[in-house]
Amino acid sequence: MIVLCNPRLLALLSGSFAGAMALWPFIVVRKPTDRFNASLMNHERIHLRQQVELLVVPFYVWYALEYLLRRLHSNGHLQAYQSIGFEREAIQNELDPDYLSHRKPYAFLRCLRGKAKSESHE
Repeated sequence: MIVLCNPRLLALLSGSFAGAMALWPFIVVRKPTDRFNASLMNHERIHLRQQVELLVVPFYVWYALEYLLRRLHSNGHLQAYQSIGFEREAIQNELDPDYLSHRKPYAFLRCLRGKAKSESHE
């Protein structure tokens, strides 16, 4: 894992939305101090594992298609983003520093159905 601080690249790829992004084999962060944010780094490491499992390029295709489909059936960008299976797995497990050591392969598949964690509180 290589952490790069490049706010311009991050803004180009996500607008002002993302604080970090996993782009195999890099994690791109907005601010230098973000590399010390344990939950953010764990979230992005989960994405790196997902990318490896899907041989990188198919991950990005799947991610984009799932986002577009969920955007059609959601109330906006944030809800669509939080409903993506890859994001749901990362969000649900970002606070567990040991998650990747016991994660089963293709664990994101179990996150494809149902509501996102943040939606269940509404």
